[in-house]
Amino acid sequence: MTSVRHPGRAAPSGVRYVCTVDKKNALRAGALAAGTTLMMLLMSSPALALTRDDGDDPGSGLSVIETLGLYVVLPIALFLAIAGLVMVLDKSHKQPKQG
Repeated sequence: MTSVRHPGRAAPSGVRYVCTVDKKNALRAGALAAGTTLMMLLMSSPALALTRDDGDDPGSGLSVIETLGLYVVLPIALFLAIAGLVMVLDKSHKQPKQG
């Protein structure tokens, strides 16, 4: 029986995937990623951060309000300002509906 093709519909594509990811390769990739991450964590010991370097002169710490303002409020305000400028300065004109 022949299949009836409807106008506007694409013909079925007989796509065959040649190189599928099997379980063995997925496990190998996961083990490699986990091993690499573990080695990086072990090699970068945070205990080394306790010793001060020559010329190290840290400033005073930030308060909670300053930290929230710098890392939460300021990025949101910058995003809103840029988005507002893009909307206000948008040069594209909406076409009137014809009908």
